[in-house]
Amino acid sequence: MRALQYRSIGAPPEVVEIDTPEPGPGQVRLRVTAAGLCHSDSFLMSLPEEQYIYGLPLTLGHEGAGVVDKLGEGVTGVAVGDSVAVYGPWGCGRCHECAQGRENYCRNAAALGIAPPGLGAPGAMADYLIVDDARHLVPLGDLDPVESVSLTDAGLTPYHAIASSLGKLRPGSTAVVIGVGGLGHVAVQILRAVSAATVIALDTDPEKLALASEVGAHHALVSDSSAIERIRSLTDDHGADAVFDFVGATPTLEIARAVVATDGDIQIVGIGGGVLPTGFFSTPFGATVRAPYWGTRSELIEVLQLALSGHLRVHVETFSLDDAPEAYRRLHDGTIRGRAVVIP
Repeated sequence: MRALQYRSIGAPPEVVEIDTPEPGPGQVRLRVTAAGLCHSDSFLMSLPEEQYIYGLPLTLGHEGAGVVDKLGEGVTGVAVGDSVAVYGPWGCGRCHECAQGRENYCRNAAALGIAPPGLGAPGAMADYLIVDDARHLVPLGDLDPVESVSLTDAGLTPYHAIASSLGKLRPGSTAVVIGVGGLGHVAVQILRAVSAATVIALDTDPEKLALASEVGAHHALVSDSSAIERIRSLTDDHGADAVFDFVGATPTLEIARAVVATDGDIQIVGIGGGVLPTGFFSTPFGATVRAPYWGTRSELIEVLQLALSGHLRVHVETFSLDDAPEAYRRLHDGTIRGRAVVIP
């Protein structure tokens, strides 16, 4: 089969021919129908050799959807021909967090060598994908896999962050979304669907600000030195009850710190390398700073239900597997509008 692999530190990924995998006991093989690209992949491929821990060669793709193609011994709960999405943050399945479906916070995954597809285990940028357990598959129903595959990360990750701040997003509240690219434009839609908050979107790219307005942002502002004053003005100097930073760089975290309200939330979702000091004389009284990771299995089901009900739509650009290296180049350059999806 064909697969897109990261094979050498610092080199671009390559499309290669490898053996088609066979499912072992308890495993499921999917014929991949769609695989999403993510900035996490670019981050991974930018790491120097001394920091890279994901193994080589690595088949990329932690956002995956497919049709069940073959079952390993003992598998129940899914059938050949089922159209499914893959829940990516695999855990041990036995600890307290996993028992709640919170495998994104599994206590044992690192020690046991359990890694997500595309982030240590072979990923979805291939003709076929082995999924370690049927519990990591969620039925897609009538959803188009190409349009919905990105929801497994670009939908689930913002949903998880927003869900933990919903108590702050009452009528009359304000939410700020910093960075309205692949995850941020989905976050705007989720906020509009599940909360009564006024949504303010920030970005430096006019195209992305236009997209934010298209998908429901009440205000779309350029993320520059004037943004803090504008947000303060829009909130009668109260500030934002929740700030979701999908960039995570030092300048955007400074904006988050400057605009969050007393007792508000800052959710640092982006992996831009910034660090935000918190405490007295840094953040307002009662403000919470959190770095959430991915989301839970039950939250993925809820995200897909939002899509089924028409409240959520990912704007995608599609690429063939042969064109996937070019898609990653465009992702790195910031010229993808919404999310990039590879169709093997």
